[in-house]
Amino acid sequence: MSSRTIEELVHRSYNSKPKYTELMPGVPEDYKHLKTLGDLLKINYRHVPVEQQMRGRLIAKLRSGENPYPGIIGYDEDVVPALNRAILAGHDILLIGQIGQAKTKVAESIAKNLLCPIPVVRGTVTNDIPTSIPEDQMLALLTDSELNRTSPEFSVSKECEEAIRNNKLDTKIDWIEGHDRYKYILSTPDISVKDLVGQIDAIKIAKKGVELYSIDSYSAGQLLQARHGILCIDELPVLDPRKQVALLSVLQEGKFTTGAYPIVFRPDVRIIATANPIDYTHSGKIVEPLLDRLRSHIDTHYPKTIDDEMLIILQEARIMDSGNVFLPSFILKTIAKITQTARAHPDVNQDKGVSVRMAIHSMEVMIGEAERTRTMIYDVMAVPRFCDIYSIHQSSKFELSEIEDNRQNRQNLLNSAIENAIKEVSLQYVQKISEDQLGKIKTEFAKNKAFQVSQTMPGKKAAGQDYESQLSKFAALKQAVNDVAISVKEEHRQLVERAKNYGIKAESISFTQDLDGEFTASVAEVVLEGLRAMQPPLLDKKDNSSYELSQ
Repeated sequence: MSSRTIEELVHRSYNSKPKYTELMPGVPEDYKHLKTLGDLLKINYRHVPVEQQMRGRLIAKLRSGENPYPGIIGYDEDVVPALNRAILAGHDILLIGQIGQAKTKVAESIAKNLLCPIPVVRGTVTNDIPTSIPEDQMLALLTDSELNRTSPEFSVSKECEEAIRNNKLDTKIDWIEGHDRYKYILSTPDISVKDLVGQIDAIKIAKKGVELYSIDSYSAGQLLQARHGILCIDELPVLDPRKQVALLSVLQEGKFTTGAYPIVFRPDVRIIATANPIDYTHSGKIVEPLLDRLRSHIDTHYPKTIDDEMLIILQEARIMDSGNVFLPSFILKTIAKITQTARAHPDVNQDKGVSVRMAIHSMEVMIGEAERTRTMIYDVMAVPRFCDIYSIHQSSKFELSEIEDNRQNRQNLLNSAIENAIKEVSLQYVQKISEDQLGKIKTEFAKNKAFQVSQTMPGKKAAGQDYESQLSKFAALKQAVNDVAISVKEEHRQLVERAKNYGIKAESISFTQDLDGEFTASVAEVVLEGLRAMQPPLLDKKDNSSYELSQ
């Protein structure tokens, strides 16, 4: 192609209206077929700034009734409307909340669901959109002319310019999704200003022989690596003031400089920062000009309902052998209740809070306990039971404030929370047992004396004792267990529907295969605990393994 033809193509592309229908802001309908720089120039491609991408996609999702933040649970009434307002206004955001309140997950969700794909020259670290190069410089690169920079402003990296010089209109582009333009920084004392804004790279100077203050010697920091995307700064108050100040010009003017470089960088990035409430309110933790320029401050919170906490556990728990695990709703409910009890306890440090991760990790540990004590021995499904629940001591993390914060006091508080949660949850399932049936169960225990429970006892088909064999001797108790199992299955049907509404995988709560009597055993323990928790109690528990008639 002649220089004249290239000049006409570039001029027309830069000065004419786009020749495509947008699928979403800045995204041509057939964008996946656009694979070279020449393809972009032919359709007069225009990229759209990040704030317009987020705003446009949010509007489209709200109009269509689509959830803009899938996976974010329990925030529909307060946090989500605040996020929507901030994004519609084009604000950078500060999320304020205690540990384990999904603050970084919110930032990830925004990047994944509200950023549009953009065309980037293949192999560039700074997400270089080739058509962001000024027209005269693009023409120079395509015609091997001398590059005349009229502005001290960074448009694309040296690697991008070299790729275009070498490959001309055939320069390869890749469409990069939003989640690939999301960068995360955990604020720690060792984070430096150079980590944020970039630095002179001595290795580049040595290898390429470039000058000290040439752009060739520059290595991009997180701000430029998140270009055309989102930079999440976790625990912003931990950054010392000098490092916080490095962000000011980006928030105010959308640009920054670094060191002695006579170059201005415009990262086109939205900043989402997080802070703990005690740091947020502490004078000087976030420098005032920066606090002011994070234009929307949004408070997060822990799940307000047991149902929300259950869904979060279900969504976030890592199940290593998912095809061989079943999670009863009452176990999920009990773990959620224990966590919420600890969170509200007056002796627990309320400034630090109790993370949702405590519930998630506790569920994972209970699955591991079921596998350790039964699955590996009897080759059965892993179905957690109440007798597995004390394993959660290793995963329950919180601090005490009103009493001495030592291991024994934490254990005592957790044991109390476990006992209260088991009592409250199990009572919900035995309330419908009739007085007549309770009388029959009492007679059965008077005759058969005791019902044994154990982590190592299978649900059925054991060479010795198992739960189903024991239930065969307690006809009224077995009927109660069957009745509760029916109500639990209805709970699961509703839980599966709620999970699907949030896009949560529901295999571990679906009755899709034989549970080898393990589900029956787990339900039996719920009924036994409920009969023990009644007032007056029908049963007592001896030696933590034997349910007998209460005296």
